[in-house]
Amino acid sequence: MVSLMPEEAEKYCDALVVGDAEDIWLELIRNWEQGVLKPLYEKKISDFTSLPLPRYDLITSKKIGDFLPVQAGRGCPNTCSFCSVFCLYRGQYLRRDIAEVIRDIKYVRSLGYKKFLLLDDNIASDEDYMLELVTEIKKLKMNWFSQCSLSVAKNEKLLKAMAESGCLVLSFGLESITQTSLDQLNKKWSVVSQYPALIKKIRQAGIEVSTEMVVGADGDTLQSIHATADFIEKNKILVPRFYILTPIPGTDFFRKMQQEDRIYNHDIYSYNGTEAVHIPAHMSPEELTDAYWSLYQKVFGIWSIIKRTLLNKNFFKHPGRHLFYLLVNLKYRQDIKKGIPRTLFRFFRNQTIHLLK
Repeated sequence: MVSLMPEEAEKYCDALVVGDAEDIWLELIRNWEQGVLKPLYEKKISDFTSLPLPRYDLITSKKIGDFLPVQAGRGCPNTCSFCSVFCLYRGQYLRRDIAEVIRDIKYVRSLGYKKFLLLDDNIASDEDYMLELVTEIKKLKMNWFSQCSLSVAKNEKLLKAMAESGCLVLSFGLESITQTSLDQLNKKWSVVSQYPALIKKIRQAGIEVSTEMVVGADGDTLQSIHATADFIEKNKILVPRFYILTPIPGTDFFRKMQQEDRIYNHDIYSYNGTEAVHIPAHMSPEELTDAYWSLYQKVFGIWSIIKRTLLNKNFFKHPGRHLFYLLVNLKYRQDIKKGIPRTLFRFFRNQTIHLLK
């Protein structure tokens, strides 16, 4: 938020760091020691290498699950208008030296962990880099999971290498089953008609699929939102998550909604992805909110859960995992009935790891 909205954050701070901190943090600390703190610090990373080992020892005594995060890169080459990552990196993807990434993973392993999360926003955005990385990861005999674009399925060599290196689950931002919505969000490179085939390829490679989608883009209708549930069920998405498209301050989408006077709720501190805060093109904000909850309720109906988890071709390959996914879905269902959606995939990634051994 600080980097996206420095003018808001400065109301509450003596100094701000906008963007990445590695190349500016030492200057800030020295300025603070000297009593000459500046109101704003901003400097793009010039060299994303030679980073020290993360201080995992500061958190390993806490109840954090049985995996640790490792970062290979930052940013994403895509330019989706609603995305906060694009605001910060403007289509740039910064890569760390593979040797340093492997060093961090080995350190995680030395602490007794058998799994790790690759924390990147789009881990496969540089396919050559990723292929080299997973070739090295394979040697470590660990399991891992991450998130990337669905286009990874088009590179069969990379997909196979990722699976063989221990990748268990990938999360994909599909966003919408309406191509018009994707086009208007500057995501034309994502083709809805290709979704089923690509999902199938990923699953056939031995990697499970989790998805994140938004509803309320200008191409969406009440009918398309309703049809999203059918898409999830038909493609047997094990753990789907949904958000109402929200104009995050600082994003291109937010500026567009401002220019068109379509911001419905101006209290940015109430934005949570579960209530419409902009005026959609084909429905009212209230209708969008209702459709969102109806979608969640349908997707996490008992029969839908059973078809996606138990009546799944991969069930007999990994019955333990699918039984766990069943429990995850039932937990989602319980919370949704209380009006508590499991936004983000924090719950999913923390809970899933207990089974994936």
